Amino acid sequence: QLVESGGGSVQPGGSLRLSCTPSGFTLEGYAMAWFRQAPGKERERVSCISASGLSTDYAASVGGRFTVSRENRNLYLQMNNLKPEDTAVYYCAAKTIGGTSCSGQGFGAWGQGTQVTVSS
Repeated sequence: QLVESGGGSVQPGGSLRLSCTPSGFTLEGYAMAWFRQAPGKERERVSCISASGLSTDYAASVGGRFTVSRENRNLYLQMNNLKPEDTAVYYCAAKTIGGTSCSGQGFGAWGQGTQVTVSS
C-alpha cells in the first residue's frame, strides 16, 4: 500500500530525500509519519506530519536536519547533514486509526522500508 524510495549510501554530512508513494491507497485525510529501525534497536518515530500538513514534529535526534513534507499526494523526508547514527531502515506509515493528528498511536498502514546507510 505504501512504497518508500530514495534510500542509499552516503558519507557523513551528505543528504538524501526519501519518498513515500501510495499504491491503491490515498494519503489524504491521514497523518503520516516516518519511522526508522537500526539493527538491534527499537523502532523510532522520526517525524510526523498532520493530515492538513500544518503540524509537524521531529525526534530530538533529527531536529533541524530532517524536514517532512507532503506534496502532490506523496510524503517526503529531506535528510541533511546525515550522521552514521542515522543508518537504519526507514519506513513510512499512515495513521489509519483516528488519523488526522500526529498524537497517539494508530499507524496501521506501512511500507516495506528503504535502507539508509551513512558511512565514510
